[in-house]
Amino acid sequence: MKKLVFATNNMHKLGEIRSILEPHFSIVSLSELNCNDDIPETADTLEGNAFLKAKYIHDKFGLDCFADDTGLEIDALGGEPGVYSARYAGEEHDAQKNMIKVLDKLGDNLDRSARFRTVIALIINGETHYFEGKIDGRILHCPRGNAGFGYDPIFVPENYLVSFAQLSPDEKNKISHRALAVKNLVGYLQNLQSKTVLTAHNLK
Repeated sequence: MKKLVFATNNMHKLGEIRSILEPHFSIVSLSELNCNDDIPETADTLEGNAFLKAKYIHDKFGLDCFADDTGLEIDALGGEPGVYSARYAGEEHDAQKNMIKVLDKLGDNLDRSARFRTVIALIINGETHYFEGKIDGRILHCPRGNAGFGYDPIFVPENYLVSFAQLSPDEKNKISHRALAVKNLVGYLQNLQSKTVLTAHNLK
């Protein structure tokens, strides 16, 4: 089974990714590499941050790896918090404070349209590839649900009446932005594996 490093220290993300990918690939966590480094996220785009994290681990360990960055983009706030979603209310990455700041800034604004967007950067065989997933929805006036993490309690995906935090993990993993990005990643990796098998067969 193909092994890939997922360059994250976020255990919620790791759990979601493993539940989607592990039937096909073995996902190695940073803790399994004994890596507790504070990986820089200093880019001003999701693509840039995903690449910085993947490149950091690839350069340090020489292993094929991928990293993601996710942003909540709210139309009425000009796309905020966007790339700063995890640290919107401060560098401590406090999800509760982040939600409160979003709700305070939105106030009674009737335009609650928003989207979650995930970008994955994969470094494999010395090349970098990007995969994106996006889901539209709206922001609630107050949190609902106890599942999920981050902004999940205040985000209702399009065509749903409940928040991400009210969905089961299995339900969320079928429709989420991260699941869509991972689906694109899996498609690429499976195609790459098929080409490798075909090449090896032709060389016999």
